[in-house]
Amino acid sequence: MKGDHIKYRKGYKYQLVENYTVFVGILPLRPVATDWIVLQPNGWLTIFRGYAWDGPSGPTFDTSSSMRGSLIHDALYQLMRLGLLDECHRVKADQLLRAVCIEDGMPPFRVEIWEGMVSLFAAGCAARGSEPDVLTAP
Repeated sequence: MKGDHIKYRKGYKYQLVENYTVFVGILPLRPVATDWIVLQPNGWLTIFRGYAWDGPSGPTFDTSSSMRGSLIHDALYQLMRLGLLDECHRVKADQLLRAVCIEDGMPPFRVEIWEGMVSLFAAGCAARGSEPDVLTAP
């Protein structure tokens, strides 16, 4: 066994246990896909069982009203970081985060605070090439 290594990324707290499909209204010219995410040209996003994400980011707390929005937002931002989806879609991803959180019952004052933080600090999280580094152990 000596010499065997694992490769991993840090920063994930949650893992999807069922496939999740939602209409996001972003219409790529052809399917955009990774092993865990597919965005179809008709605007439907599928996030596959096993996908890992960090939940709500920043100085906040994780609640049921923030989980679905954070999942969709993180998946779309990941497609942008990987260069598979143009960063011009960041505004739409941020609008979806807001809409889903409201739909899921997040209090309006919290939505406003979260939306402000995302608009101020999240741009770098969607920047191409900003995917977390792959780490090796031991």
